[in-house]
Amino acid sequence: MLASGCAQIRTHQGYLGEAILIQSIQPGVDNRASVQATLGRPTFTSQFTGANETPTWYYISRDSRQLAFARPRPVDQMILAVRFAGDGNVASVDVMGMEQVASISPSGDETPTLGRNRGFFDELFGNIGRVGSVSQGGGTADNPGG
Repeated sequence: MLASGCAQIRTHQGYLGEAILIQSIQPGVDNRASVQATLGRPTFTSQFTGANETPTWYYISRDSRQLAFARPRPVDQMILAVRFAGDGNVASVDVMGMEQVASISPSGDETPTLGRNRGFFDELFGNIGRVGSVSQGGGTADNPGG
């Protein structure tokens, strides 16, 4: 029973594509409609394009493994980038793999901000003397003048 807690968890995220279908996309032959009919809707499309280009379509899939409570580790990744020319025909098809996986490590558990670095006592006693005085015109319902 304890050993089952140490079993590897394998997951797949993203596009489920067939290699034969991916290889069938030909630059200059296929267009947006034929790519969508063959591969389906893209995972996402590019937001910024050149003057004579339409958006690039990206199909992304990733396989990862996780052991117990460790972080998931990618073991396989495929990024298919289908670029279109201005007329809507396929300009290029690029397949990328694990070389695109980047390992990042955030620095610390705080987000650096601009401004003062205030400690506990600065936070606790920092506003003494800065609070505005009570207005002189205030009063009660019986004595509106003060």
